[in-house]
Amino acid sequence: MTDLFPLLAIESSCDETAAAVLSADGVVLGEVVRSQIDDHALFGGVVPELASRCHTEAIDPVVQEACQRAGVTLADIRSIGVTAGPGLVGCLLVGLSYAQGLAAARGLPLVAVNHLEGHLLAPFIGQAEPEFPFLGLVVSGGHTLLVLAKGVGEYEVLGETRDDAAGEAFDKGARVLNLPYPGGIHVDRLAQDGDASAVDLPRGMKHSKDFDFSFSGLKTAVWQRVRAHGVPEGQGMNDLCASLQEAIVDVLVHKTKKASKATGTSRIIVTGGVAANSRLRSAFEEAAASQGWELLRAERKWCTDNAAMIGYVAAQRLKRGERSPLDVDANPGMRF
Repeated sequence: MTDLFPLLAIESSCDETAAAVLSADGVVLGEVVRSQIDDHALFGGVVPELASRCHTEAIDPVVQEACQRAGVTLADIRSIGVTAGPGLVGCLLVGLSYAQGLAAARGLPLVAVNHLEGHLLAPFIGQAEPEFPFLGLVVSGGHTLLVLAKGVGEYEVLGETRDDAAGEAFDKGARVLNLPYPGGIHVDRLAQDGDASAVDLPRGMKHSKDFDFSFSGLKTAVWQRVRAHGVPEGQGMNDLCASLQEAIVDVLVHKTKKASKATGTSRIIVTGGVAANSRLRSAFEEAAASQGWELLRAERKWCTDNAAMIGYVAAQRLKRGERSPLDVDANPGMRF
């Protein structure tokens, strides 16, 4: 099995160009993440065509630098893992085409990875094997879902967003408040000096009988408030940010508690870009203490999109004898 490592992983699903090199025991030997925040800031959000061009320019330098940091060259690589979806199709194709070309030229095994599975297993990076079963909450700019994980590739989606994802609610709310892009970070910072009970905002689907989520009504409520009263300043801005953040966190924690009780699962994983939010982290720590959970979270650097998580999944798949055909296609709507 060691002849399949070191493994090169590539991630390009949205607006980060990332590469990582991993060992057989899941250790990240070297990694690079090239963010496109500055490229998209002028537009207040990710522009797909621009993102694809940025990936095209960055992909080879990022891979070369990741190898350099790992103390290897491309000639030392023995296998490749790459994100195949979900994501922006043009962005996915850049990373996937690069990986396919390298695999074909060198005769290397290729593993096409589900980006969401990468997030789901990110807390186990550095371990030889992930620990199952667990209940996973994946929260990011494009995805919010609860997953019962029973083994590698054995995932049952219990609930997901019916409209906006949690991260999308943060960013769209921030845009209404004229905060800089990416808005979620600024909402988090301002909320730390705010009163979370100052503004009564809706908790969409909090008490529904299922495990699904809905955050579009929350975004609309913030817009309506700003339309009626204007963009707040000073403490008013802090209070509204805190109230927006609490509305999102409240629903996420409540639904996770409900799913934990329904499934009898006490090992809880919270992962994805929104998992770096300070209030979400503290709220789940409080819930873990009261519910008796074993709470696992990815390191902050592996909450947002990265190649280390893609490499970790690819390594687990390789160990199980799995390979992807070299002509595997990008799947922007990929699901578990």
